Amino acid sequence: MATPTTREGLKDYCLRKLGFPVIDINVDDDQLEDRIDDALAKFREYHYDGTEEIYLATQVTAANIANGYIDVSDNIVGITRILPISGQSISSQSSQGFNMFDVNYQIRLNDFYSLTASSYTYYYIARTHLSMLDMIVTGELPFRYNKTVNRVTAYMDWAGRLNENDYIVMQAHRIIDPTVYSKVYSDSWLKEYTTALFKKQWGANLSKYANYTLPGGLVVNGEKIAAEGTQEVEVLEQKLRDTYEYPPMMITG
Repeated sequence: MATPTTREGLKDYCLRKLGFPVIDINVDDDQLEDRIDDALAKFREYHYDGTEEIYLATQVTAANIANGYIDVSDNIVGITRILPISGQSISSQSSQGFNMFDVNYQIRLNDFYSLTASSYTYYYIARTHLSMLDMIVTGELPFRYNKTVNRVTAYMDWAGRLNENDYIVMQAHRIIDPTVYSKVYSDSWLKEYTTALFKKQWGANLSKYANYTLPGGLVVNGEKIAAEGTQEVEVLEQKLRDTYEYPPMMITG
């Protein structure tokens, strides 16, 4: 099957591409599984189709408030921001938990009846101005995240700004699970890279046989196979960074 949709299908595809079953591929099944894990790890880390951007809503517990952090699952590999918290609000741009003396609320109240009879320009400029002021005065909620620890630590007064059972919403990146979205296994780069890893492992296993002649006159050169596999891996890793990786974020200031 040229379009694998399972882990086993990907393994069989890569072995056939190396010549199996016409040629015996001297690699243990555990080694093949390890190389597939390596390929998927590289795919998730750099390929733009390896993860997806989501908004992760987490209900706050008493333990979260006491500890000042939230644990996230293993399939979360990045947290980019925490959305403004409503209620005892961090941001004046919140649409929940506002009071009648809030600037944002007053602008909406005063202009509500005239919006249909006048230009949107003033309203848009006023909202943009408020948003800019909010960013300057309040700023983004500072936090720390490390995917090894799987913990998001937000630097704020948890007890003063949140109650138990409130929600925190985080902008995050989640690994795309190939067991759920089987098209991952048919990605062209992943197939080529997994095949190259298999070839490199095959050559490493046979590296002690330099120009060894098998019965029937077949000459096996493990070092050459390993060198070819290594070169293919390096080329594909560079292709991943040049073609399939998101460009780095621009930092201005």
